[in-house]
Amino acid sequence: MRVLAIDPALRNTGWAVLERSGRSNRAIAWGVIRNKPSLLQSQCLAAIAAAIRAVIADHHPDCCAIESTIFVQNFRTAITLGAARAAAIIPPAEAGLPVAEYPPRRVKQAVVGRGAADKAQVAFMVRALLKLEETPPHDAADALAVGITHLESADPSSPWTREIQRL
Repeated sequence: MRVLAIDPALRNTGWAVLERSGRSNRAIAWGVIRNKPSLLQSQCLAAIAAAIRAVIADHHPDCCAIESTIFVQNFRTAITLGAARAAAIIPPAEAGLPVAEYPPRRVKQAVVGRGAADKAQVAFMVRALLKLEETPPHDAADALAVGITHLESADPSSPWTREIQRL
Protein backbone atom coordinates (compact mmCIF):
# COMPACT_ATOMS: atom_id res chain seq x y z
CA MET A 1 0.00 0.00 0.00
CA ARG A 2 1.21 3.47 -0.89
CA VAL A 3 -0.18 6.41 1.05
CA LEU A 4 -0.06 10.15 0.45
CA ALA A 5 0.03 11.80 3.88
CA ILE A 6 -0.67 15.48 4.44
CA ASP A 7 -0.23 17.92 7.33
CA PRO A 8 -2.21 20.92 6.04
CA ALA A 9 -1.50 24.57 6.74
CA LEU A 10 -1.86 27.72 4.67
CA ARG A 11 1.83 28.69 4.60
CA ASN A 12 3.63 25.36 5.17
CA THR A 13 1.78 22.21 4.15
CA GLY A 14 3.77 19.07 4.82
CA TRP A 15 3.35 16.09 2.53
CA ALA A 16 4.82 12.62 2.31
CA VAL A 17 4.48 9.44 0.31
CA LEU A 18 5.09 6.22 2.22
CA GLU A 19 4.85 2.59 1.26
CA ARG A 20 4.25 -0.53 3.31
CA SER A 21 6.12 -3.62 2.20
CA GLY A 22 5.68 -6.67 4.37
CA ARG A 23 5.94 -5.40 7.92
CA SER A 24 8.07 -2.35 7.24
CA ASN A 25 7.26 1.20 6.21
CA ARG A 26 9.41 3.12 3.76
CA ALA A 27 9.41 6.83 2.96
CA ILE A 28 9.34 7.37 -0.80
CA ALA A 29 9.32 11.18 -0.86
CA TRP A 30 8.41 14.12 1.33
CA GLY A 31 8.44 17.88 1.32
CA VAL A 32 6.81 21.12 2.35
CA ILE A 33 4.62 23.32 0.18
CA ARG A 34 5.81 26.77 1.24
CA ASN A 35 3.67 29.81 0.49
CA LYS A 36 5.18 33.25 0.97
CA PRO A 37 3.46 35.63 3.39
CA SER A 38 2.94 38.06 0.51
CA LEU A 39 0.60 35.62 -1.30
CA LEU A 40 -3.14 36.07 -0.97
CA GLN A 41 -5.00 33.25 0.74
CA SER A 42 -6.61 32.26 -2.57
CA GLN A 43 -3.18 31.97 -4.20
CA CYS A 44 -1.93 29.80 -1.32
CA LEU A 45 -4.93 27.48 -1.66
CA ALA A 46 -4.38 27.15 -5.41
CA ALA A 47 -0.68 26.41 -4.82
CA ILE A 48 -1.49 23.71 -2.26
CA ALA A 49 -3.96 22.00 -4.58
CA ALA A 50 -1.57 22.17 -7.56
CA ALA A 51 1.33 20.77 -5.56
CA ILE A 52 -0.76 17.89 -4.18
CA ARG A 53 -1.98 17.08 -7.70
CA ALA A 54 1.67 16.94 -8.85
CA VAL A 55 2.61 14.60 -5.99
CA ILE A 56 -0.29 12.30 -6.90
CA ALA A 57 0.77 12.30 -10.56
CA ASP A 58 4.41 11.59 -9.67
CA HIS A 59 3.91 8.91 -7.00
CA HIS A 60 0.53 7.23 -7.70
CA PRO A 61 -0.66 6.65 -4.11
CA ASP A 62 -3.45 4.18 -3.31
CA CYS A 63 -4.96 6.30 -0.56
CA CYS A 64 -4.55 9.52 1.38
CA ALA A 65 -4.25 10.27 5.10
CA ILE A 66 -4.55 13.78 6.48
CA GLU A 67 -4.25 15.34 9.90
CA SER A 68 -7.68 16.44 11.09
CA THR A 69 -8.48 19.86 12.47
CA ILE A 70 -7.17 20.74 15.88
CA PHE A 71 -9.08 22.79 18.41
CA VAL A 72 -8.36 26.47 17.90
CA GLN A 73 -9.70 29.37 19.92
CA ASN A 74 -9.46 31.90 17.11
CA PHE A 75 -12.22 31.54 14.52
CA ARG A 76 -10.09 33.14 11.77
CA THR A 77 -7.37 30.55 12.31
CA ALA A 78 -9.99 27.79 12.20
CA ILE A 79 -11.42 29.09 8.93
CA THR A 80 -7.96 29.46 7.36
CA LEU A 81 -6.94 25.95 8.44
CA GLY A 82 -10.23 24.57 7.14
CA ALA A 83 -9.61 26.19 3.77
CA ALA A 84 -6.07 24.75 3.63
CA ARG A 85 -7.42 21.29 4.51
CA ALA A 86 -10.01 21.58 1.73
CA ALA A 87 -7.33 22.57 -0.79
CA ALA A 88 -5.30 19.53 0.27
CA ILE A 89 -8.23 17.06 0.31
CA ILE A 90 -9.79 17.98 -3.03
CA PRO A 91 -6.98 16.63 -5.30
CA PRO A 92 -6.96 13.12 -3.71
CA ALA A 93 -10.77 13.09 -3.76
CA GLU A 94 -10.75 14.08 -7.44
CA ALA A 95 -8.28 11.25 -8.10
CA GLY A 96 -10.67 8.78 -6.46
CA LEU A 97 -8.40 8.11 -3.48
CA PRO A 98 -9.99 7.23 -0.15
CA VAL A 99 -9.09 9.87 2.47
CA ALA A 100 -8.61 8.96 6.14
CA GLU A 101 -8.30 11.58 8.87
CA TYR A 102 -6.30 11.32 12.10
CA PRO A 103 -6.34 13.78 15.01
CA PRO A 104 -2.94 15.28 15.89
CA ARG A 105 -2.97 13.71 19.35
CA ARG A 106 -3.52 10.24 17.89
CA VAL A 107 -0.66 10.73 15.40
CA LYS A 108 1.73 11.86 18.14
CA GLN A 109 0.66 8.99 20.38
CA ALA A 110 1.21 6.48 17.58
CA VAL A 111 4.66 7.75 16.63
CA VAL A 112 6.13 9.13 19.87
CA GLY A 113 4.11 7.31 22.51
CA ARG A 114 2.47 10.38 23.99
CA GLY A 115 -0.13 12.71 22.56
CA ALA A 116 1.48 15.89 23.86
CA ALA A 117 4.79 15.42 22.01
CA ASP A 118 6.38 18.46 20.41
CA LYS A 119 7.45 18.80 16.78
CA ALA A 120 11.10 18.01 17.51
CA GLN A 121 10.13 14.73 19.19
CA VAL A 122 7.91 13.77 16.27
CA ALA A 123 10.68 14.55 13.76
CA PHE A 124 13.21 12.54 15.78
CA MET A 125 10.96 9.47 16.01
CA VAL A 126 9.98 9.67 12.34
CA ARG A 127 13.66 9.66 11.41
CA ALA A 128 14.29 6.66 13.66
CA LEU A 129 11.21 4.66 12.62
CA LEU A 130 11.81 5.16 8.90
CA LYS A 131 15.61 4.89 9.21
CA LEU A 132 16.14 8.20 7.43
CA GLU A 133 19.63 9.64 7.03
CA GLU A 134 18.50 13.13 7.95
CA THR A 135 15.72 14.62 10.02
CA PRO A 136 12.98 16.01 7.76
CA PRO A 137 11.63 19.54 8.23
CA HIS A 138 8.96 19.64 10.95
CA ASP A 139 5.97 19.97 8.61
CA ALA A 140 7.20 17.08 6.42
CA ALA A 141 7.93 15.04 9.56
CA ASP A 142 4.36 15.64 10.71
CA ALA A 143 3.08 14.35 7.35
CA LEU A 144 5.37 11.31 7.59
CA ALA A 145 3.94 10.67 11.08
CA VAL A 146 0.40 10.81 9.67
CA GLY A 147 1.44 8.30 7.02
CA ILE A 148 3.00 5.96 9.59
CA THR A 149 -0.18 6.15 11.67
CA HIS A 150 -2.29 5.26 8.65
CA LEU A 151 -0.10 2.37 7.51
CA GLU A 152 0.06 0.88 10.98
CA SER A 153 -3.69 1.35 11.49
CA ALA A 154 -4.45 -0.41 8.21
CA ASP A 155 -2.32 -3.49 9.04
CA PRO A 156 -4.16 -5.84 11.41
CA SER A 157 -0.92 -7.77 12.08
CA SER A 158 0.92 -4.66 13.28
CA PRO A 159 1.64 -4.58 17.00
CA TRP A 160 0.69 -0.89 16.90
CA THR A 161 -2.79 -1.45 15.50
CA ARG A 162 -4.51 -2.29 18.78
CA GLU A 163 -2.82 0.65 20.53
CA ILE A 164 -3.57 3.13 17.72
CA GLN A 165 -7.24 2.09 17.51
CA ARG A 166 -7.67 2.63 21.26
CA LEU A 167 -6.59 6.25 21.06
